[in-house]
Amino acid sequence: MRKKLIPIAMIILTLVLPLASGCKPSPTPLPTPEPFPTSESSLNGTIIIFHAGSLTVPLKALTEAFQAKHPGVTFQTEASGSRTAARKISELGREADIIMSADYTVINELLIPEFADWNISFARNTMVIAYTDKSKYADEINADNWYEILLRDGVVYGHSDPDADPCGYRTLMVWRLAEKYYNVPGLYQKLDEHCPPENVRPKSVELIALLESGDMDYAFEYRSVAVQHGLKFVELPEEINLCCTEHADFYKQARVEVSGKEPGTTITKVGKPIIYGVTIPKNAPHPELALGFVKFLLGPEGQAIMEKMGQPPIMPPIASTGKENLPASLQALVK
Repeated sequence: MRKKLIPIAMIILTLVLPLASGCKPSPTPLPTPEPFPTSESSLNGTIIIFHAGSLTVPLKALTEAFQAKHPGVTFQTEASGSRTAARKISELGREADIIMSADYTVINELLIPEFADWNISFARNTMVIAYTDKSKYADEINADNWYEILLRDGVVYGHSDPDADPCGYRTLMVWRLAEKYYNVPGLYQKLDEHCPPENVRPKSVELIALLESGDMDYAFEYRSVAVQHGLKFVELPEEINLCCTEHADFYKQARVEVSGKEPGTTITKVGKPIIYGVTIPKNAPHPELALGFVKFLLGPEGQAIMEKMGQPPIMPPIASTGKENLPASLQALVK
């Protein structure tokens, strides 16, 4: 009888002792964590952004809103002309987490494929002529006579450098289109001759101080910049202000030569609607943080901020280049 009880006792001891000693079965191994934080609230670190000068004000609002959600994130932002921003990476070898260009084609021409894999179009803009109450003939200028006002003696007007800033070559496109639209032969040449080199600055936002001080009467700017700085401005006809896709064929008639990817070379910029682009460079030191911010930019909150700042967002954003290379978390946000 005892021989039959021993196995039963052993079975009971085998089941009871682990429980009595507090032992537990080995836990199931956890899956390997993803490289991107499982909770975006845990984002920490610094995001470096090279951006177009015209994005300075909206970017301040965007970064502040992002930091309110992610207090552990800080930003280093650096404004310049969009072409200059791209060349900081392609020619100077500098590192940035995000490039935001006032012309999406700058990213295609200067960064892809060597320095970036994709490009997303995210906002629009339009060209205007900004001025103040102190500007000469401020009470006369309008969409029909602006070129006559600019060519009057003593009127000072300017624009940004076409080789550094898209707003610069877009100004020249406006002049070329105006010659055709108003049917004034030689208008482009006259406007160019009456705008001396000292009235051409590296980026368009630098002209704002000259307007406000009274040293310049008129400046060719993006509408968003004029709105953000409380400036008066002339709304140019849609046929020449580079705003609308329905006039894209007319815009194509304007061509401007600017410096190319390699020193000493040039490329031809062809008129087209103003569209902003964003990418994360291959050398981004903090790609996970950059991805989090780009998602915010392209999402509802970011788009609402862009709209408020006078730069209508493209809804949904468009992958103009390299859609197949987009991170999975961005694929669902773009067309």
